[in-house]
Amino acid sequence: MKIYKISLLTLGAALFMTACNDMDEQIYEGGTLTTDQVTETNMAVPSRVDASFAGMYNMMAEASSVFPNSSRADDFGFVMSMISLSLEGADAFAADNGYNWFSTASEYSDRDPNYANPYIRYTIPYRQAGIANGLIKSLSNMLEINPTDTLTRNKLGQAFAIRAFDYLALAPYFQGRYAEHKDDPCIPLLGTADDFDYTNNPRATVAEVYKQILSDLDSAIVYLEGYDRGVDYTSADAYKASAMNKIYVDLNVAYGLRARANLYMENWAEAAADAEEALKGYAPASMADVSRPAFCSLLETNWIWGILISEAQGSDYGYRTCASWTSAFTGNGYGPATGNVPRINKLLYDKIPDTDVRKGWWLDGTKHNDNWANMVWTDPKNGKTAKGDDIADFVDSEGNKIEYDPYTNVKFGMKSGCSDVTNMNDWPLMRVEEMILIKAEGLAKSGKEAEGRAVLEAFVKTYRDPAYSSTAAGRSLADEIWYQRRVELWMEGFDVADARRLHKPIVRFIPGRESNCPAAFMFNIDADDPWMNMRFPQTEVDANHGIVDNEGGTQPQSEQNPELRDGVTD
Repeated sequence: MKIYKISLLTLGAALFMTACNDMDEQIYEGGTLTTDQVTETNMAVPSRVDASFAGMYNMMAEASSVFPNSSRADDFGFVMSMISLSLEGADAFAADNGYNWFSTASEYSDRDPNYANPYIRYTIPYRQAGIANGLIKSLSNMLEINPTDTLTRNKLGQAFAIRAFDYLALAPYFQGRYAEHKDDPCIPLLGTADDFDYTNNPRATVAEVYKQILSDLDSAIVYLEGYDRGVDYTSADAYKASAMNKIYVDLNVAYGLRARANLYMENWAEAAADAEEALKGYAPASMADVSRPAFCSLLETNWIWGILISEAQGSDYGYRTCASWTSAFTGNGYGPATGNVPRINKLLYDKIPDTDVRKGWWLDGTKHNDNWANMVWTDPKNGKTAKGDDIADFVDSEGNKIEYDPYTNVKFGMKSGCSDVTNMNDWPLMRVEEMILIKAEGLAKSGKEAEGRAVLEAFVKTYRDPAYSSTAAGRSLADEIWYQRRVELWMEGFDVADARRLHKPIVRFIPGRESNCPAAFMFNIDADDPWMNMRFPQTEVDANHGIVDNEGGTQPQSEQNPELRDGVTD
């Protein structure tokens, strides 16, 4: 597999003028336009701006976009990164069976600068940020000519928000928590000048990166004021027809992204205030909503922002989708066929009270689950079926499903139906529940502990566990909120960023406690271990001579650091 030795920063900066499916060809064939030339072209032909704008979103979950001549089962955009980050954490595992494309994340060998997994995770954000970067200049110039053009203003706001989103997709993983490392090197920032030297673009400090993120989101909020994505809540039919517009960034999303950034920076009051703005007009999923497999469709009303996978994409992409890897219900998925449907760490599962509806998001130790009682798996070849708990050990005749292990997740349903072969599940990028938990944490840590506790208890008691008390488990309020995030947002990509910002170790096993963690992944990692910092792809280091890479630490070994505890699974 050939990886071209060209800076990914250069690639991102040069490609914003093209439609998404033209990107690789244009840069690899050589010859790029200056930013001013592109701006002039875009202003002359607005359809080019539209193509760039559409491409900025289309690459979110596009299959084989990084390695176009390969059918790698892990090459499918941002969702792949979120799965990797979850499997790097303490709470989710897939198998160690030779078929797991994400084993590099679970075993932390993804710090190797020549591995494809971290290369994909680095490439996608910079490509998308490059398109956003170019759009920001083009659209800004267009606004100078026509400052009252609402459509241009709204697109500009979305471009600012997307660039911030991309930096947020990288910054927490290349350096430690903001409070201690704000003056240390983080990631390079894209330049805007035509003569910007991408071959010598050093890493900006953590503080500089977050300053840019906040600036972009401040601008996004200004330009998105009054923007309506066109999601129609007046009737079920109207909502179904318009919910796909949740792929776009609106004011709620921009505030939600700024809430995340402020959370990482420990700007507690600001994080709570932004989360409150992001929540306007939304309500959490009810207990009934999450008492069945879900988390697979933009139609879910608690999604603020998400990635849409069409029926055509679901058919064409095959294994290279979130459904293929995260759902236990796909009849054409990599996970069900190879025993790699993610399962929860028993350490966390055992902490979930039986009164909490979320305990039904996973099979129990006997493979029982009430949530799939009415689900039916049908073998397409011979018509044999399995229902409810019988699905766990059902094996279809075409090798598309083998037995499931205890604690396998049934959180992620199947948008096209149980055992359907069209992997068209959507993916949540931002949910109401995340914003509620940010609000609770922001209030609690900004001197308003009683208010933060009240927000937390109101959410959990009303929507998840009627018997809930925030003091019942004996945790500090900070650890209790983190516990709630770990359960509620399981496998949605927040695991490592949360552990790092909270300065918590990755604890996957405790000696003397029963474990379902594969031996190769059964280790604990200290919060200060330099191996936690991602490494830059070798091609980027070769092309951008300003980068000084992260170093230090060694790949974790099985059963290392048995003494570490995290305050949640103790």
